[in-house]
Amino acid sequence: MDNWFKENIDPKIIVPIILLLFIGIISVYSATYDAGASLYFKRQLLWAGVGIIIMFFIMLIPFRTIQLLSYPLYGLSILFLIVVLFVGKMVAGSKSWFGIGGFGLQPSEIVKVTTILALATYLSQRQVTLNRFKYLAITIGFVLLPGLLIVLQPDIGTVIIYFGMLIVILYWAGASNFLMLSLLAPLVAAVATLFGTTAFFVVIALTVTGLFLLRENRLVSAMVFSFTVLMGVSVQYIFGKLAPHQQKRIITFLDPDADPLGAGYNVIQSKIAIGSGGLFGKGFLQGSQTQLNFLPAQWTDFIYCVPGEEFGFIGAFAILILLMFLLFRCVQIASMVKSRYASLVTIGVMSALVTHTIINIGMSMGIMPVIGLPLPFLSYGGSNLLTNMIMAGLLLNMYANRKEY
Repeated sequence: MDNWFKENIDPKIIVPIILLLFIGIISVYSATYDAGASLYFKRQLLWAGVGIIIMFFIMLIPFRTIQLLSYPLYGLSILFLIVVLFVGKMVAGSKSWFGIGGFGLQPSEIVKVTTILALATYLSQRQVTLNRFKYLAITIGFVLLPGLLIVLQPDIGTVIIYFGMLIVILYWAGASNFLMLSLLAPLVAAVATLFGTTAFFVVIALTVTGLFLLRENRLVSAMVFSFTVLMGVSVQYIFGKLAPHQQKRIITFLDPDADPLGAGYNVIQSKIAIGSGGLFGKGFLQGSQTQLNFLPAQWTDFIYCVPGEEFGFIGAFAILILLMFLLFRCVQIASMVKSRYASLVTIGVMSALVTHTIINIGMSMGIMPVIGLPLPFLSYGGSNLLTNMIMAGLLLNMYANRKEY
């Protein structure tokens, strides 16, 4: 029995996840303590317990069964995304939830997992090479389909996670440097435009330098350059087509003080909470921003502020260390497994977690736009927490079957 545990259980995955769950639970408790929202804490406790069971259940599913079910699960999850557009519950301006009693299920969370599985299955086929346009188009299509359905809800924040996953998986699957530059340059140019003309021209100059050094086909390079410029100059037009609350989020990201009592309020209060924690924090249940409810629904997207204020830099840094250790372990497992499918699944899980982490902590500190993304294993929310625990189960499954081809 001891040998079975040593061979199949990876404590380097389980320990940081359990610790993050514990920190998340006490943070949700603190955030809801004086807010008259103790029900959220009880639900989070329930979801954490269910999530742990699901994690170990996924770990014990035969490796080949997961691979065989990848496409059917992807198709079923896409069907859920279509159905939710017609019968879904409207929450915060987005029709992205199924209401089940007093609970809610967000299909776009589960589809992250099924998209990773489908991409891993497709890219692990021997004949698939990203150097051919047909295979690249199909690969992008696996992400584009759920992405478009989620845009219709609309839920732009979740779509960013999908494309973050795609970029990392493509790189791990062997995409060329030229392909990665072609995909990233237009996106970076669009973001840079928000910061002004100088930032935009810096990105264009770097793109030209990169294209020159890679020395690819001149016509294709010219097309990449043209599309990059087009994306940059189109930002103002696209900005004008966004919903007012989405425009406010971008403006707030650029200058939180532009609307300190409106769109910029959460960011300002979040920065105050984290900064006021100092080195060791104010103590559990002693945070003024937390206990006086300066941040609305701080147990969701701004959960990082709670340990940041109550346990200070030490607590906030400990969370970062646990998350980084977990992500680093994902890369280790992706490198050690024999199966290309298992490697791609593992790196796909890592990409989803790292994108969530960077954006959530970034928006809590005022260096990323507020787009409503939870912090893995900490933020309140059943759909997201259960999805994270499913991903954790997949990591354990890939580790347990690391010698399978």
